Amino acid sequence: MAAVLLEGHGGIENLHYREDVAVPVAGPDEVLIRVAAAGVNNTDINTRIGWYSKKVTDATSTGGAEGFDEVDDDDASWSGVPLTFPRIQGADCCGIIVAVGQGVDHARIGERVIVRNMLRSYVDYRPFECWTLGSECDGAFAQFTKAPAIETYSVDCDWSDAQLASIPCAYSTAENMLHRAMVGAERVLITGASGGVGSAAVQLARRRGAEVTAVASLAKAPEVQALGAHRVIDRNAELVETLGRDSVDVVIDLVAGTAWPGLLDVLRRGGRYATAGAIAGPLVELDVRTLYLKDLTLIGCTFQEDVVFENLVGYIERGEIRPVVAKTYALKEIAQAQAAFLAKKFTGKLVLIPPEQASSI
Repeated sequence: MAAVLLEGHGGIENLHYREDVAVPVAGPDEVLIRVAAAGVNNTDINTRIGWYSKKVTDATSTGGAEGFDEVDDDDASWSGVPLTFPRIQGADCCGIIVAVGQGVDHARIGERVIVRNMLRSYVDYRPFECWTLGSECDGAFAQFTKAPAIETYSVDCDWSDAQLASIPCAYSTAENMLHRAMVGAERVLITGASGGVGSAAVQLARRRGAEVTAVASLAKAPEVQALGAHRVIDRNAELVETLGRDSVDVVIDLVAGTAWPGLLDVLRRGGRYATAGAIAGPLVELDVRTLYLKDLTLIGCTFQEDVVFENLVGYIERGEIRPVVAKTYALKEIAQAQAAFLAKKFTGKLVLIPPEQASSI
């Protein structure tokens, strides 16, 4: 089959498109999926460049194309366990089940599915542990991939494959932050609101009845407002001057970086801050007095309870959300797709489309 192999941590040149890769075999309780579309995510790039290593202190964009000079392979993954190479990346998978392993009902063959990207089966459903599709196991940057049957969800909708492939990583990340922060009909500030996770968070927060203030480039303001934001402020704005102190109930943050202290300043007393990313840089300055004198709650969000992905499938089937696909690329154009992703000149998602498989499985 055709697939993109990551040969090691580093620059885009470490991604190798090949057409002689063995098709995976579904093991017990697994399904084999013919991939129809696979979204591009920040985690794909972070994993490639080893950004999760504590030796890296810069923003993703600093080493996104060329990688970093110094990375500790021992802690450069989601789980902290070294990756094995070559690895097929791709956290987002939409496709059709074409074969099943032992213990899986053959009636599932032919189902149109998406795969939960934060896999719990492989760690026996232990709390706060998971494997990431395309990191701890091979993912969707290929014509075929395999996944646990119980974490592969049939979806009944009229969406395109590219739209469905936009959901697993970005939307589950966004929904998880909102779920963990218990967001309701209140004032919510969302950073990085034009990206895949940010644009998902805007829609999902509005679905919960929130009043959404989005932080994004003003050039993208009309698109972000079309997603449901009540207000868009420039990503370079001084937050306290623009919004006022104690002006929001919840912050959903994907950016961090040097402007981070302002996010706590605009939170009301007793407010909640949730994060699942740090694209502007992982190291921030925290005045602990702000944290305890305002009785703030800071929530780190990676692990997802089962209900998070189940909720997303329900939202799709009831027509309550709709992703924005900015552009699709052929799988062999992954280098161009990741370069476009790093340039951040789009709103929504970029999606890879594998070539059609001529032979039968």
